[in-house]
Amino acid sequence: MCSICGFTTKSIPVEKLKACFDRTRSRGPDMTRFEEIPCGYLGFHRLAIMGLDERGMQPFHLGKDAVVCNGELYGFRPLRERLLTKYDLKSQSDCEILLPLYHEYGVEMFKTLDAEFALILWDGQKQQLIAARDPIGIRPLYYGRLADGGWAFASEPKNLLGLCETLLPFPPGHYWVDGQFIQYADPAYVGYFTMKEEEEVCPKLRRLLMDGVEKRLDADAPVGLSGGLDSSLVCAIAQGMLDKPIRTFAIGMDVDAIDLKYARQVADYIGSDHTEVIINERDVLDALPTVVELLGTWDITTIRASIGMYLVCKWIHEHTDVRVLLTGEISDELFGYKYTDFAPDAAAFQEEAEKRIRELHVYDVLRADRCISVNSLEARVPFGDLKFVRYAMSIDPELKMNRHDMGKYLIRKAFAGDHILPDEILWRQKAAFSDAVGHSMVNDLKALAERTYNDSEFRERAAGYAYRPPFTKESLLYRELFERFYPGQARMIPDYWMPNRTWPGCDVDDPSARVLSNYGKLTLFLSPWVPLAPNSPPCPFESNREKMTPKGIGGSFFGSGELIRTVFSSI
Repeated sequence: MCSICGFTTKSIPVEKLKACFDRTRSRGPDMTRFEEIPCGYLGFHRLAIMGLDERGMQPFHLGKDAVVCNGELYGFRPLRERLLTKYDLKSQSDCEILLPLYHEYGVEMFKTLDAEFALILWDGQKQQLIAARDPIGIRPLYYGRLADGGWAFASEPKNLLGLCETLLPFPPGHYWVDGQFIQYADPAYVGYFTMKEEEEVCPKLRRLLMDGVEKRLDADAPVGLSGGLDSSLVCAIAQGMLDKPIRTFAIGMDVDAIDLKYARQVADYIGSDHTEVIINERDVLDALPTVVELLGTWDITTIRASIGMYLVCKWIHEHTDVRVLLTGEISDELFGYKYTDFAPDAAAFQEEAEKRIRELHVYDVLRADRCISVNSLEARVPFGDLKFVRYAMSIDPELKMNRHDMGKYLIRKAFAGDHILPDEILWRQKAAFSDAVGHSMVNDLKALAERTYNDSEFRERAAGYAYRPPFTKESLLYRELFERFYPGQARMIPDYWMPNRTWPGCDVDDPSARVLSNYGKLTLFLSPWVPLAPNSPPCPFESNREKMTPKGIGGSFFGSGELIRTVFSSI
């Protein structure tokens, strides 16, 4: 994923700044560079994905300007060809075109980029430092004030620990200059809805998602994928675009790996080169402190979902040459969770979607970035394609609400006619990723918390936190681990990721969909465009639907992403 930093100071010893920057060397293990600029320093740890030789190393320079960027600029090749008529571009790296674009358009270029990026740019003519982040926040960036009044920017908060008193995430869709944040994009907001019916909406969703997958397969390093409905769909689309089997990965607990069999079914159907990673209670508990440290969060949902993802990425890093993972993140925020079935009306559904999209960078996107990058891999998120997100957010929310007893109906219907996935997978009810790895994983974490605190200890310690106090023993366990690694920085995370408690049926004390009344209900679904013949055999779900419970994919499909519901996709 690469790691970047920028400092507007020269009063702090450069050795100290370098040491802080090296805390994220695993993000970019291939090469490192730390350069002085007139106002301070720029740093870059490189994970080589595009333009693999040394000419692609950053910072890039053009005249008096310099830039470091952790990003992928999609469709950059035609742009590069046009810029070559005016600029001397030396590498095949996509990020080298940033300074020529800046010379042509200034900060207006941020509005035009089709990219996932975080960058720090020195404008030598104006003597200004500029920082910017992509509209969704897929690439990480944090900032803080230095003791001498200077500013510090870095890919992860751990780079700034001990340098800044307060650490905060850089807001997505903004650029920073002269101490001010200026918003240039908000993909969650739409001025008007696309008032079209399913028959018109679904083909466009299909086309835009396929475009999003195709452009994310452009890499000079090996790409891999993962499982879940969203991840499985990404895997299936990608496999259809490649001339050799993709690598897919699934992870599950040794005692109740709910989704492994579904991931295997998807892999067999699409013909991928599939691997299952099996973990146990000891693996989970041993990984917990590491996961909290790499995430920089105390949120229950994020930590639970990250353990399986971290462990499968660790396995991929240690046993394969895969460097890029396609993930299935962002589908839920666009098309609904289990709890959004309880939305009182379409306006409430849309408002919740907007909130979730704007907060992605501190929850699901944060999880995917940290679990993948700490293992020297890169995540690419097709559902985060800006054209796809903007269109999905513009669809009349009445169409996105669960009117068919089938979550995310529109995206399922969009690909039903392609038969790129088995019908029983495409129309399978969703399980949360942390549950899909195995219910025992969450049970093991809760049991650890119960062993750690008795009731009086829990009440006393939880009361010591004024900001977002822990409300269960498990949440206290995570908060205390967080404070060990990031003392006093709890405000990096705005709140617990929870169902909307103001909605009927959602006032729960656990973020898992398992606690909702609609979890585990499988309603017989008859595809509206494939009528049953009079003497057709029964639907395979029908005879067992009363006793069936949703079973996730027991892991994730990872490729370039997640079968874990990220670049690892499992349906």
